[in-house]
Amino acid sequence: MQVWIRRFALLLLPLGFLAVMVAAPLLSLAFYDGEGAWAEVVADDYMRLRLGWTVAQAVLTCVLVTALGVPAAWVLARMDFVGRRTVLRLLMLPFVMPTLVVGVGVLALFGANGVLWAGWQDTPYLLLYGNVFFNLPVLVRAAYQGFLQVPQARLQSAQTLGAGAWQRFCFVEWPVLRPWLAGGACLVFLYCFSGFGLALLLGGSRYTTVEVEIYQLVMYELDMTQASVLVWMVLGVTALAGLLYAYLSRQTASDKAVRALPPHRPQSLGERVLLGFSLMVLLLCCLLPLAAVVFLAVSAGGSWGVLLEQETLAAGWNTLRFSGMAVLTAVVLGGMYAAVARRVAWVRGLVFLPFMVSPVCIAAGILLLYPQWTASLPLLVATYALLAYPFVAKDVLAAWDDLPEDYVSAARGMGANAFQTTLYVTAPLLKPALRRGLTLAAATCIGEFAATLFLSRPEWQTLTTLIYSYLGRAGEDNYARAMVLTTVLMLLSLMVFLLLDEREKT
Repeated sequence: MQVWIRRFALLLLPLGFLAVMVAAPLLSLAFYDGEGAWAEVVADDYMRLRLGWTVAQAVLTCVLVTALGVPAAWVLARMDFVGRRTVLRLLMLPFVMPTLVVGVGVLALFGANGVLWAGWQDTPYLLLYGNVFFNLPVLVRAAYQGFLQVPQARLQSAQTLGAGAWQRFCFVEWPVLRPWLAGGACLVFLYCFSGFGLALLLGGSRYTTVEVEIYQLVMYELDMTQASVLVWMVLGVTALAGLLYAYLSRQTASDKAVRALPPHRPQSLGERVLLGFSLMVLLLCCLLPLAAVVFLAVSAGGSWGVLLEQETLAAGWNTLRFSGMAVLTAVVLGGMYAAVARRVAWVRGLVFLPFMVSPVCIAAGILLLYPQWTASLPLLVATYALLAYPFVAKDVLAAWDDLPEDYVSAARGMGANAFQTTLYVTAPLLKPALRRGLTLAAATCIGEFAATLFLSRPEWQTLTTLIYSYLGRAGEDNYARAMVLTTVLMLLSLMVFLLLDEREKT
């Protein structure tokens, strides 16, 4: 009986948090009094256009990253070259880079004052390029893991029988790669369909997505009726994509017994051309926007004085304190969630729930359900923590599952109680996983943009909202200030990335 009481107490906080911050807000939108709103939205040509473009840009991004990512993943899995390990680590960079930094980088390249060309202003290409930056590494890493699951003996047998490189890919590698590629494409579609920051910055007035439309309906038109309908349309599509990804994930479990083909030096002219093409794609699609921001910031001259202004210092302090409080909350929630998930199997699937629901949908529901808490610090920090704690829970749970049972049994056999075993045996072994989760959680909080726009007060401006404010002001100086602040935000994210990179190497 006492065991069940302890389990219930442990279960109460993480699941109660999800109920209050996810389930209740979304249900409030579902039951919002909007009789006839669904028919009105569906019949509206403008809304159908927004929904159609949202789906189209997500599908187009999937096609682009697949065409560019599969060759790059093959090169990384099959070829050995100088800098290969560095390239593999740099594929983590988009996971810790705020969407606002990428959006500003794309504007710096191809916007109205673009470094390379200003011809993409008010076109869909800005958003598609930004989507490729974030999602190409997702597809590359998925395909890379798929290529590593192809048995070496099978490839060598095919080569012995006279199969060329293309035949080996079609008949040996492709059947193994296919589920990994499909899972990666599902994630790409999910991220693009429910993306907000890039669509807000790069879509303009002609190419806004449904997420941006929800933001405008809630914040500017105060039309919760149509917004609630659009939220549930988004949730329906993302739920289907999430379920499909969960189904495909069951087919992509890594087999540690598989012996992968070791990478080799490029031998033929075709392999050298493919290597050069892949590295050029990764450079142009993943690093060029960041380099453009730095270039414009270095050229900003006197605009660097923005760093000493009171508004900037206050925004920096808000960013750090909100992120710090949210990360501490994420540690508690993530640790408790991992402990519960080890004992209650059905809880494991809920860890991905915050990943499948966009911050815009959550924020809209929170504004409707908790109007008296709007622009309150606990609610803002709780929303940050909701987006951050799954990283902690996921990594800690995976590491906990891999711990040998012998260690715990030996400690208990020597007389240690449950608390002592956790403190002196389990916790030290879980520390590397906790650090990885905390690093990604901190990166998420530092670059959070959507929830801050919805839920913060004007005096709670963060670096992300301050950059967005400068971009909306006329004048070259304001544009240069935005580039300087974006560089600062980028450096903060890079510090987090280096911490993660260090943990991965040890």
